[in-house]
Amino acid sequence: MKLDKIDQQILQLLQMDSSISVSEIAERVNLSQPPCWRRIKRLEDEGYILQRTAILNPAKLGLNLVIYAEVKLIANGELANFEREVKKISEITECYVMLGNVDFLLRIVTTDIAGYERLYREQLSKLPGVQAFNTSVAMSEVKRSTQLPVNIQG
Repeated sequence: MKLDKIDQQILQLLQMDSSISVSEIAERVNLSQPPCWRRIKRLEDEGYILQRTAILNPAKLGLNLVIYAEVKLIANGELANFEREVKKISEITECYVMLGNVDFLLRIVTTDIAGYERLYREQLSKLPGVQAFNTSVAMSEVKRSTQLPVNIQG
């Protein structure tokens, strides 16, 4: 299904604030409440909306360090084992399979360097099949967004 302008507006509003009421969305997109609710339901049913969630403030939780780790595996036979174990580590907030010189890119959040060292020693260094683990520390955040550009359609 191709998204029309109203669908795009609904998705944009929900990305900005998932707690917004259906009546507020309906008002902003110039629809009555029942058809607006049906559109939202359809967008959920068709998989455009995966979940509605709260975005937490990492600093309030003491998570002041972001690490990006490039991981090279010894052999491709370890892919499934590595992926299974990565999913168990809550500090790894994102994991991507990569094309190129490395096999995975991890985004890791933790308290500080000591917290990262502890995480590395206790869990990351024990991940199966790792040949090389190259980390970079993010010094500051320039942009972070969970919002996707919904008005771009190919």
